[in-house]
Amino acid sequence: MNKRTVFITGASRGIGRAIALAFARLGDNVALNCLERLDLLDETARAAEAAGAVAIKTPCDVSDYNAVKAAVDAAVAEFGRIDVLVNNAGAAHIGPFNLMEPGEWRRLIDVNINGTLNASRLVLPGMLARREGCIINVSSIWGLTGASCEAVYSMTKGAVNAFTKALAKETAPNGVRVNAIACGVIDTEMNAFLSPAERDELVANIPASRMGRPEEAAELALFLASGNAAYLTGQIIVLDGGMI
Repeated sequence: MNKRTVFITGASRGIGRAIALAFARLGDNVALNCLERLDLLDETARAAEAAGAVAIKTPCDVSDYNAVKAAVDAAVAEFGRIDVLVNNAGAAHIGPFNLMEPGEWRRLIDVNINGTLNASRLVLPGMLARREGCIINVSSIWGLTGASCEAVYSMTKGAVNAFTKALAKETAPNGVRVNAIACGVIDTEMNAFLSPAERDELVANIPASRMGRPEEAAELALFLASGNAAYLTGQIIVLDGGMI
């Protein structure tokens, strides 16, 4: 397999880190993005290089179009092209919608929707010109079913799912594939606020009787970016242990 360049947002921890390291182990170049926890981004970059990749750090706020443009430009300047985009950066909020403030829901929209739009818009011209490329959006099962006390988060992930399907139809004639991974409950820092009793109750509702692992999402991302998935586009692939 030829060495690819993979641009990953939200790569400092959790699913994004696992995806970055999975591609790194294949020897692909990785451009790593996050906004906060730059210390963890440094750790991801070191781990990627130890795995055999060339890694660069492109920290920015994905909701800022110009900042994302600078990050994408830096990756292209370093590696010449971006072959795979993983839109993983996300924001969450748990609580009744009637208690949310406009600033809280705007942040979810800015990161989850606008962040996906920004990065996708900026990598697409190169992919379309080369008539090849792959965009993978990390979404959620709540974008399909909705979750109580996560109304706006669910809305944003539903928008990502719809965007995935529509963009895939638009870009398929030019060889660019777009898919989404709709994650269920994945064992990441995002769930660290749960008490042991709450975790047990949550797991009891998962037919597989456990949370998913970030590495499982990463393996699915590798498949979606591979030649084995060349005919697979416009799909929302559920990774949830049978939860929905």
